[in-house]
Amino acid sequence: MSFKTADLLDDNESKVHDGSVRVVAPMFKRYGGRPAFTGQIATLKVFEDNSLVRDALSEDGEGRVLVIDGGGSMRCALVGDQLAILAQRNRWQGIVVYGCIRDADDIGEIELGVRALDTHPLKSIKKGIGERDLRVSFGGVTFRPGEWIYVDGDGLVVSDEPLA
Repeated sequence: MSFKTADLLDDNESKVHDGSVRVVAPMFKRYGGRPAFTGQIATLKVFEDNSLVRDALSEDGEGRVLVIDGGGSMRCALVGDQLAILAQRNRWQGIVVYGCIRDADDIGEIELGVRALDTHPLKSIKKGIGERDLRVSFGGVTFRPGEWIYVDGDGLVVSDEPLA
C-alpha cells in the first residue's frame, strides 16, 4: 500500500476531530531501511529488558507493526541488528520503539521500518519482565492492539480502523 500520512489526515479530517485517528507527537527518528510502513498494531510494555521483544518478533508478523513502550528509557537499547533481522525474516512491517535501538547503521540496511527515540550502544537486560497486548501510551497517543499505524517521513498516525 502506498500512502502519505499527510494525505491520510486530509482525507480523514472528521476522524481526526472525533479522535478515531490520532497523530503521535514528533519525537521519533528513522533507522530502518523501509522509509514508510503500515500495519496492525501489536504492543509490548517493557523497561530496559528486551526478552519479550525477541519473543514477539519470533512470531509471524505479516501485516503487523510492533509498538514497544520502553518507558522512554535512554539508558540501553531494546532492539539491535539481530532482532531487526529476525523481524524481517518473520515478515514484520516495522517496529516503533519508545526508547533506544543499537546497531543503527546495520539496521538501516535491513528492509524493515524502524522508528526510535535515539540510539544507545548498551544492550538491555534479559529477565523476561514486561507485558504484551495491552494499551500503551506515549507521544500523546494511546496505542491499542489491533488498531492501525501508518508511518512515513512526516510522522506516525494511529487509527481505530484501516484508512483509505
